[in-house]
Amino acid sequence: MTTEYFMTGLFTHVDDQFNEQGINGKHPQAKLYVSEIISLGLLFALKGGGNRAFYRRLSRDYGALFPQLPTRARLFRLLNTYQDLIDTFKAQPSLLGVIDTYGIELIHPRREGRSEKQIGRKGLSNQRWIVGGETLYFVE
Repeated sequence: MTTEYFMTGLFTHVDDQFNEQGINGKHPQAKLYVSEIISLGLLFALKGGGNRAFYRRLSRDYGALFPQLPTRARLFRLLNTYQDLIDTFKAQPSLLGVIDTYGIELIHPRREGRSEKQIGRKGLSNQRWIVGGETLYFVE
């Protein structure tokens, strides 16, 4: 699946949800619909990285999908404005369902192997030993 197909599927899912609720509108001076802003916010949450890198990648790779893309500062102001709506599409956090760039330490490495019910395994994370789990990604 290419990223353009993924973005199209993500946008249609978000757009269908907003059309059912009657929320999807656009101010006459706005460049993007609400469903486009929410889709970009979800893409930013999935891709991660900094604001500048995300905007550079967005304008370079998805310029054809979003021809009316506002400036970087305006886009991230819009994402902050619609943060509550973006959060409704994210998966709910759980005990093991954390998205993070670091390993999750469950027990101290000295205590490894002392329990039969141990969940994590020993490994390196950011130049230090941990006993834990790798990052888990959940998509609803």
